[in-house]
Amino acid sequence: MNTIKTSLIQSDLYWQDIDANLAMFEEKIWEIEGPTDIIILPEMFNTGFTMNAEKLAEPTNFKTFRWMSQMARQKDAAIVGSYIVKESSKYYNRLYWIEPDGSFDFYDKRHLFRMGNEHLIYTHGKKRLIRNFRGWKIMPLVCYDLRFPIWSRNQFDKESGQLSYDLLIYVANWPKPRTDVWNSLLKARSLENQCFSIGLNRTGSDGEGIEYDGHSIVFDFKGQALNSVSDRQHIETTELNFDELQEFRKKFPAYMDWDQFEIK
Repeated sequence: MNTIKTSLIQSDLYWQDIDANLAMFEEKIWEIEGPTDIIILPEMFNTGFTMNAEKLAEPTNFKTFRWMSQMARQKDAAIVGSYIVKESSKYYNRLYWIEPDGSFDFYDKRHLFRMGNEHLIYTHGKKRLIRNFRGWKIMPLVCYDLRFPIWSRNQFDKESGQLSYDLLIYVANWPKPRTDVWNSLLKARSLENQCFSIGLNRTGSDGEGIEYDGHSIVFDFKGQALNSVSDRQHIETTELNFDELQEFRKKFPAYMDWDQFEIK
């Protein structure tokens, strides 16, 4: 399809309360007006950004996963967000991408926020996720990953003439003091990768007293903001145009001069 609609749900979170957050987000999902293709939730959307993994982690295919699957099916949209998963004896800040037909994939956060001791609790991911959905190639990442441009680097395959992805999504709990960094890096990712980029952040404050002021935003391939949500709780749906992206890439094919390298 030539266009795809993305719905950003910017919200405060109930601290370490899975049931309350799932109930709250379910209400907000049903408030989305009209059809949408992708519903985006924050990082650790069912608990807030917490190191209390031992208490709050879920096994795979448990309550939150089933809830996401149900929401995707009922809204006929992909749903994406991260939460704490325990696998064997390890904990992951795991992002799930779940589609209406029940198909899914996941991405384990690669860059763990050492200033919050995340690297002491969770195991980092080893592979990127790029999902083909409704004619778009989409790569979702998590919060602190935004600071590492090599990990998010789009790549050009000279044989096929194709780029790795068209849309970059970051789900986050990005604190208020670094809002300017958030905006600057999201804009840079769209420009350097010649793609749309979306950052979805939370609002409010968590149980550690850390404040978040949202500023979820959608940038196009020219670094222009298509939609921006300031510090309020809000649902914002934005339509992205694939033909416009392709036309820009044809007129300004900087990707053909990108340095070639392998991401490990």
